[in-house]
Amino acid sequence: MSLLHIEEPVGQAEAWDSHPIWRLGFRPFYLVAAAFAALAIPLWMLRYLGWWPAGAGNWLHVGFAWHMHEMVFGMAAAVVVGFLYTAAFNWTGFWTPVRGKLAALVGLWLLGRLAMLLAPPLAGALVDWLFLPAAAWPLWRVMQKAGNRRNYFLVGLLGLMALANGVFHAITLGWITASPIPPVQAAVLVIVLMEAAIGTRIIPMFTRNGAPGTNPQVQPKLDKWSLGLVVAFSVSWVAMAPAWLVAPIGVAAAALVLLRLWRWQALRTGAVPLLWIMHLSYAWIAAGLVLLSLSRWQVVSASAGFHALTVGSMAGLILGMMTRTTLGHTGRPLRAGKFETAMFGLIQFSALSRVLSALGWDGGPGMLVASAVCWTAAFGLYVYVYAPYLSRARVDGKPG
Repeated sequence: MSLLHIEEPVGQAEAWDSHPIWRLGFRPFYLVAAAFAALAIPLWMLRYLGWWPAGAGNWLHVGFAWHMHEMVFGMAAAVVVGFLYTAAFNWTGFWTPVRGKLAALVGLWLLGRLAMLLAPPLAGALVDWLFLPAAAWPLWRVMQKAGNRRNYFLVGLLGLMALANGVFHAITLGWITASPIPPVQAAVLVIVLMEAAIGTRIIPMFTRNGAPGTNPQVQPKLDKWSLGLVVAFSVSWVAMAPAWLVAPIGVAAAALVLLRLWRWQALRTGAVPLLWIMHLSYAWIAAGLVLLSLSRWQVVSASAGFHALTVGSMAGLILGMMTRTTLGHTGRPLRAGKFETAMFGLIQFSALSRVLSALGWDGGPGMLVASAVCWTAAFGLYVYVYAPYLSRARVDGKPG
């Protein structure tokens, strides 16, 4: 079955691919991404603490860069693709991959995760790298067919992630002599750009609709300046520009992020977990930019900044959007209960513990372990609560 053909699903065939899980991209990709996030970090901690052997295949070859790669090009990439497939269906009215085509892409992603652990290095690199181009092409076809030029840049950002992944593999295979960390950092910054752009569109709207009495103030010029500074910081960081250039851009970008959050009335969302998780996670972008700026002056480690961006912002927004998207697109009320509130709190504790550990506030592995436990519990809770929602038809009978 070709992945390159776009069509609306037909009928209710008596086949495995008619199961509700294959009806829209968010369903399988959110489920496998959350399950992988909950399993991979404990596995990594066992390896980090020396309680699990290095093994063979790509695990041995990639070494301690494995967890960085898998959280960005594995877990986060799956969520991004699931979200974009679902959003593009809403934006354009055209179906993104569903049924067998969607299952094939999920299978390719799963094969990539196994290959990164067990396959010979070259085979593992090839299988893993193929996922992002294979997922981006149908998205591009849908955008192009609908003339949805406004969102072409999202396909381009997926292409940049694929490029960064290719550089990572070229380094680990010995084709390029360099550290494998910079391409992962570049991919993180690409995801931050996605978060910043999409958050600019949706967070004020969600706040206005979900928090009675709020009136978020949106100023398009300020938004453009803010996003432009995030782009400028990302480019200057990847280009290894001098500290005197990178740091001021990062601090200015962080200041505009916080200013816009204040204008979006973030402080008035405390009673609505589906909103405060998005505002608080967006604020972690500012924290990450400031910490990275300080790291260029060698005041703190870059690890603190990137973990603020990945655990605080990326994982926080992922959980916030996965819960909201799942509730909305399965026909359920947009209301967070005790499990959702627990997930959101746990991921924030995970972020804080991990950043403090990177800042040297922990003499041993205590905060690192605490961060891993909170992370695993947050994503494990998502799987426990939301797997039934994702694997059943919409309660309102609508397609998707």
